[in-house]
Amino acid sequence: MNKKKIALVSLFIALIALFLSFDIAQYLDLAYVKSQQEAINHYYAQSPVRTGLIFFISYILITGISLPGAGILTLAAGAIFGIVWGTILVSFGSMFGATMAFLIARYLFHDYVQTKFKKYLEPINHGIRKEGDLYLFTIRFVPIFPFFIINNLMALTPIKTLNFALVSQIGMLIPTIIFVNAGTQLAKIESIGDVLSPELIFSFALLGIFPLVAKKILVYIRKKRHESLDDFIDPENDVE
Repeated sequence: MNKKKIALVSLFIALIALFLSFDIAQYLDLAYVKSQQEAINHYYAQSPVRTGLIFFISYILITGISLPGAGILTLAAGAIFGIVWGTILVSFGSMFGATMAFLIARYLFHDYVQTKFKKYLEPINHGIRKEGDLYLFTIRFVPIFPFFIINNLMALTPIKTLNFALVSQIGMLIPTIIFVNAGTQLAKIESIGDVLSPELIFSFALLGIFPLVAKKILVYIRKKRHESLDDFIDPENDVE
């Protein structure tokens, strides 16, 4: 590992140490956010731009270094900023944060993993090059997959950074809107489970896999049509 990678790992460890030593996790607890909602709303009324900027940067950093709390922050966005601005801040904050985590993991581990496990990863790499955007969209759309795991695992694949960022933002948009909207009724929420019912997760799963299934069906139909044409047009019977 070169000096730049060692420095990056050291910075990463230092940030996690600060997170733990200052017990920042207590501020990312649903009960704490609910207890401070009135004070936060008052601060937002006095300094809306500053509040939005603090929230936006915090969201990027929390998700960028793969710390827990994105779900609580998303609910808080709805409670503080409302459905429109809350969605905008979370959508772009999660996209930049995910891309940050993606780039860190790619820089640190991509080359090593691809070299070490080249033989085993070749089929996966082929699938990602061919349909990586659809796979990413599907797992982003279903909010049961851990945010940080997706960021780090996709970094080890050949998917392009721009594709990762754009597809992630599009795939996360509907779940983001649902969470932010739920946050506007924060007082009624006791846990993340109150937002994600089994029926809602199942609906997300169906909608998420639909583009992938639709593409497979279209490919199958086109292949059958091509085979039918080949059978219909027999080159040996052509008249010269």
